[in-house]
Amino acid sequence: MKMSPASKADTKAAVDVAAWMFNIVTSVGIIIVNKALMATYGFSFATTLTGLHFATTTLMTVVLRMLGYIQPSHLPLSELLKFVLFANFSIVGMNVSLMWNSVGFYQIAKLSMIPVSCFLEVVLDKMRYSRDTKLSIGLVLMGVAVCTVTDVSVNAKGFIAAFIAVWSTSLQQYYVHLLQRKYSLGSFNLLGHTAPAQAASLLLLGPFMDYWLTNKRVDNYHFSLIPVSFIILSCTIAVGTNLSQFICIGRFTAVSFQVLGHMKTILVLMLGFFFFGKEGLNLHVVLGMLIAVLGMIWYGNASSKPGGKERRSHSIPINKSQKHDGLLESAELDGKV
Repeated sequence: MKMSPASKADTKAAVDVAAWMFNIVTSVGIIIVNKALMATYGFSFATTLTGLHFATTTLMTVVLRMLGYIQPSHLPLSELLKFVLFANFSIVGMNVSLMWNSVGFYQIAKLSMIPVSCFLEVVLDKMRYSRDTKLSIGLVLMGVAVCTVTDVSVNAKGFIAAFIAVWSTSLQQYYVHLLQRKYSLGSFNLLGHTAPAQAASLLLLGPFMDYWLTNKRVDNYHFSLIPVSFIILSCTIAVGTNLSQFICIGRFTAVSFQVLGHMKTILVLMLGFFFFGKEGLNLHVVLGMLIAVLGMIWYGNASSKPGGKERRSHSIPINKSQKHDGLLESAELDGKV
C-alpha cells in the first residue's frame, strides 16, 4: 500500500527530528566527557583522541559489514583521498585555531562557515537562496555572535590557522553530501570507506601534532583506570557523533547543518545555566539566544518554501550501480574535540 504525500512528509519530518536529536545528544555528551578527560585528568592529546574515535568507528563498520547491514559499495580512491585531506586539515586546523586565537575570534571563525558553505553551494552546486533564506541566516549569525563573542583579537598565524580550518571544514561537509548523492552511499557505507583512512592517518599524525601543540608526549601519559574509562566512553559516544553528523549533512545539506548546528551552542549555554547557575548568563547572552532561535525558526520556514532554496540546474549524475544503505538514508563528520 502506497503512502500518501502527506504521510511521506510526516515520516520525513519525524526522521529529520530524530536524526537531529541523535546528533545533539551525542555531540553534547562527547563535549562533557572530553572536557572531564582533558581538564580533570590532563589528557590533552586532542588529535590522537580523534584518531581513536575513528578507529572505534572503523570497528563498528567492520562488525556491521560482517552482520550484513553494510552492503558492498564503491568509492574511488581519488575521492577518498580528497575527503580525508579536507577532514584532517579540518580537525588539525580547528585545534590549532583554538590554541592560537582568542575564544572570541575562534567563535567568529566558526560562524563564518555558514557564508563559506553558502558560497560552495552556490558555486559548485548551483544553489539559489531566496531573500528570506539569506536574511534568516544573517539573523542566526547575529544571535550566536551576540551570545558567544566576548573578546576578539587576532594575529597573523592565528588568522591563517582559522582560514584553513574554516575552508577545510566547509569543504569536508560539502563533500560528505556530494559523495552520498553522487555514489548513492548511505551513512554506514560512507563511514565504512572514510573512517579507516582517517583513523590510520590521524593515529600516525596525532602524537606528533599533539606534541607540537602541547609539548607533551602521549606515550608519557599515565594511563590509569579512570582516564582509560573516559577514553573508552569518549570513543563509544564518538561513533554516534560521527554517524549522526553524516546522517544530518546528508539530510539537511551543509548550510542547513551549520545553521542547525548553532542550536547546540545555544543548548550548551542553557545547560551551563541549569548546571552552574547564572554565572556567564547575562542580558546580552539571553538576547543572543532569542535572536538565534528566531533566526533558526525563520530559516526552517524560509528554506522549505518553494524557491527558498533550490538548484538552478540539474543535479549531480548519480551512479545507479550503487545501492542505498538499508538502515538509514544518508548523512561531518566532525571528530573535533
